[in-house]
Amino acid sequence: MATYKLVQIRHSKSVWNLENHFSGWYDAVLSPAGHEEAKQALRDAGYEFDICFTSVQKRMWLPIVRTWRLNEQHYGALTGLNKAETAAKHGEAQVKICRCSYDVPPPPMEPYHPFYSNISKDHRYADLTENLLPSCECLKDTIARALPFWNEEIFPQIKEGKWVLIAAHGNSLWGIVTHLKGLSEEAIMEPNLPTGIPIVYKLDKNLKPIKPTQFLGDEETMCKAMEVVAAQDKAKKLRPANRLLSPGAPSCPLHLSAPPSCTCHTDHICRHLELQLQMGTGGSHFHFSHFVFCTHSLHTF
Repeated sequence: MATYKLVQIRHSKSVWNLENHFSGWYDAVLSPAGHEEAKQALRDAGYEFDICFTSVQKRMWLPIVRTWRLNEQHYGALTGLNKAETAAKHGEAQVKICRCSYDVPPPPMEPYHPFYSNISKDHRYADLTENLLPSCECLKDTIARALPFWNEEIFPQIKEGKWVLIAAHGNSLWGIVTHLKGLSEEAIMEPNLPTGIPIVYKLDKNLKPIKPTQFLGDEETMCKAMEVVAAQDKAKKLRPANRLLSPGAPSCPLHLSAPPSCTCHTDHICRHLELQLQMGTGGSHFHFSHFVFCTHSLHTF
């Protein structure tokens, strides 16, 4: 019976990771330390690959086959906001709904958003029709665009026995993993993939994971990496949380609006945007193939 392996590693630190901003489709560049982190992780593990699939964003360090379908989840109006500060203002539970709800998207990115043109006019998306280029996405939307590429391009390469590397982002990769594992919507909302650490999945002949999952790194490093990811949208203690909706409300409560003339920079988005309430709806021969997800460090979702 043929078996395969899948290895997952989040790509390295970007400049916006260090500042704890929602990146989404904004093309934040890697920090100097980030360039070496993912390379060293795979070098230490001794992996070599036949082909690499990645997103079109610059913070991916090993581009070979690029596709927008592996981009990070589009965070809409949240793009550029500091996660901890946003959680402090509106409550961690509500920010979590906007950030990683399965089917509740964040507020859309409007034309007056500081990074609207940066994304919508990017030449890499010139071939995307209006209905394909998102203004925001929930995890369900991210999975819906990533899975066709998985099924049509990546899946056949693995079945041919090639060593496949996927260098992409937290939620686009998590979407593929949830598809492989058949996770529930509740489990999907708890990604927190460790950053910069290769994760090995042994797959059966149908490319379904066989437990246990193997982390290529020491336990202490792995635990710290997961804690960093989990803490990214925790409210800062000195800022009182202003909960706009009850924790159980099935909607993203944050509606970010600003006058059309707003030209504020990333670091000042929170200062210039007015946050309002939006009520929404929320066999003895074993053949091994290595399939690697590579996502950057400290950049969550």
